[in-house]
Amino acid sequence: MTLQPAGDVTRGDADQPREACGVFGIFARDEAVARITFFGLFALQHRGQESAGIAVSDGRQATLYKRMGLVSQVFNEDNLRPLQGHIAIGHTRYSTADATRVISAQPFLLESALGPVALAHNGNLVNSGELRKELFARGVGLTSSCDSETMVQLLAGAQGDTWLERIRHLMRQALGAYSVTILTRDALYAVRDPWGFRPLVMGRLNGGWVVASESCALQTVGATDIAEIPPGKIVIVDDAGGRIVEGAPAGKSNLCIFEYIYFARPDSIIDGQLIHEVRQSLGRELAREHPVEADLVMSVPDSATAAAIGYAQEAGIPYNEGLIKNRYIGRTFIEPDDRLRQAGVALKFNPLVQTLQGKRVVVVDDSIVRGTTSRPIVELLRRAGVAEVHMRISSPPIKHPCFMGVDMATYDELIAHRLSVREIERHVGADSLGFLSLEGMLRAAGRPKSRFCVACFTGEYPFEQKAGGFVRHPEVCCSFQEVAG
Repeated sequence: MTLQPAGDVTRGDADQPREACGVFGIFARDEAVARITFFGLFALQHRGQESAGIAVSDGRQATLYKRMGLVSQVFNEDNLRPLQGHIAIGHTRYSTADATRVISAQPFLLESALGPVALAHNGNLVNSGELRKELFARGVGLTSSCDSETMVQLLAGAQGDTWLERIRHLMRQALGAYSVTILTRDALYAVRDPWGFRPLVMGRLNGGWVVASESCALQTVGATDIAEIPPGKIVIVDDAGGRIVEGAPAGKSNLCIFEYIYFARPDSIIDGQLIHEVRQSLGRELAREHPVEADLVMSVPDSATAAAIGYAQEAGIPYNEGLIKNRYIGRTFIEPDDRLRQAGVALKFNPLVQTLQGKRVVVVDDSIVRGTTSRPIVELLRRAGVAEVHMRISSPPIKHPCFMGVDMATYDELIAHRLSVREIERHVGADSLGFLSLEGMLRAAGRPKSRFCVACFTGEYPFEQKAGGFVRHPEVCCSFQEVAG
């Protein structure tokens, strides 16, 4: 197959990596599960703002509602009311492997020989082309190019007399990143790939169980006993209770480092670490590696705020807000006209002129992908009267695309693949530019390189690339085999 990095690469309006999705699931006999799922998805809105959906089972039949838009735009009292049952899964989406359209919204719901099955997926499969060909060869049609639909079709037609057997069969086939919630007529399943690319957590809720992409969603709905689901494991929740079983032997850990840098909400805990504290550590390392004489430190809000605070603390330079973000600019379907579109960054950020005028400013951001936002921000600050602009980035240069469900653009679009740091500095118009080193990033993360996927920085992918696509790399992938019940 012809491999493309995850993402709709024609959409170059953002200069930050975009994550695939957020997933949620609940099994609770005495709760309004659709309403709880709504609030869980609301807490995961940062992981995807294009579509949202909820599937519910009452033990007899499954019901689904999904539409384009934010969680709060998609759902209201009228369409939540019919979603009655005691099992629910939900999804909020940013498109990666397929276009922005309602047919690709999740969850996907099918009827099968074992009854209804719905699936919500966070991640990206690197062998989806081969899996699609397998389905076509069996006469199975697909309505989208979304690999999540491929997964649910494979699951519905997999070998095995039980859903557990079929999920294990799917795990032997799927290669790549997947944190998945699955709803059947009478059970909730949560599945994390053997490499642990994407986070997945579980917790207790008033006698029931909940699962989600991040701990912040479980905290929002009042869950307790929150714990991470280990790579390669399957969580099963039914009337017998909740339990964890092996789905496939775990391989080398490959948690996406961008969960720490950008994707996860600051109040989430991943691998035992509070994201806000890790980002402050990134900023402190950045200040040690790239000091500069300046009057104030500011962030490109909001994801770089914690790193900017850490930079300011380490450098002994006051931190202050310099840009006010319009947090609703990306949350409307109304397109700006040509004049407003040309205004670009000015639609999203407004400078605090009185704070910035005449100052030497350190501007901290979490990443530069295409370079399409950094240059307009520097120009905006210059117009506000800033004397010097020193850009500091709390991650290394992104030189390679991602194939695991993150929109990182293509090689040609990645500015750090084409230009040196000094050339990027001139391109964005900054007085100086400094990226955090790979070693500094790992020190701040408090974990060794072997725990993370850092392929976008190094080009060392977790799966070996061949002419026909990706294959399991013997050094970093687990040995797949049939797993006894």
